[in-house]
Amino acid sequence: MLEKTICAGFGGQGVMSMGRLIATTAMENGLEVSWLPSYGPEMRGGTANCHVIVSSTPIGSPIISTDATTVLALNLPSMKKFEHELVERGLMIYNSSLIDQQPERKDLRAVPIAANEIASDIGNLKAANMVMLGAFIELTGILKADDLVRALGKMFGSGKEQFIPINEKALREGMRAAAQG
Repeated sequence: MLEKTICAGFGGQGVMSMGRLIATTAMENGLEVSWLPSYGPEMRGGTANCHVIVSSTPIGSPIISTDATTVLALNLPSMKKFEHELVERGLMIYNSSLIDQQPERKDLRAVPIAANEIASDIGNLKAANMVMLGAFIELTGILKADDLVRALGKMFGSGKEQFIPINEKALREGMRAAAQG
């Protein structure tokens, strides 16, 4: 098993948290992982992306160049930048709340997820990244929702447990949206 994922968006959208959660959950499940963050000149509002590799065998390099299997694009600049790094028939999951067009490439599996609307409907717009993550696990099958929720508890630590239920709901709604789409 080898999943090479690029999570990308603006700083403040939870891109790094999404990537760390994928890596943490996979590691807790005994898989090999690599998480490589990249920030633009500013954090909040600037560009942010991370490369996450999950594998059943050791990983030689944390860099994903033109062989990403999945891109999670939370905004249009990210979709445009990273769609060309996907392999043929790669998976492009994009936030259709902020992206009003499809990828240019026609050889991709493009899945629009209205992440901002779904997150807003459940009561927390900041959970849009978890909606996207739910779509990712539904479409790739590499991780289980219950494992991600357990990892969330570890990432949040004590004092922030109150955020777990809304994030779990967002995760499950993202899974539902991907299954229906």
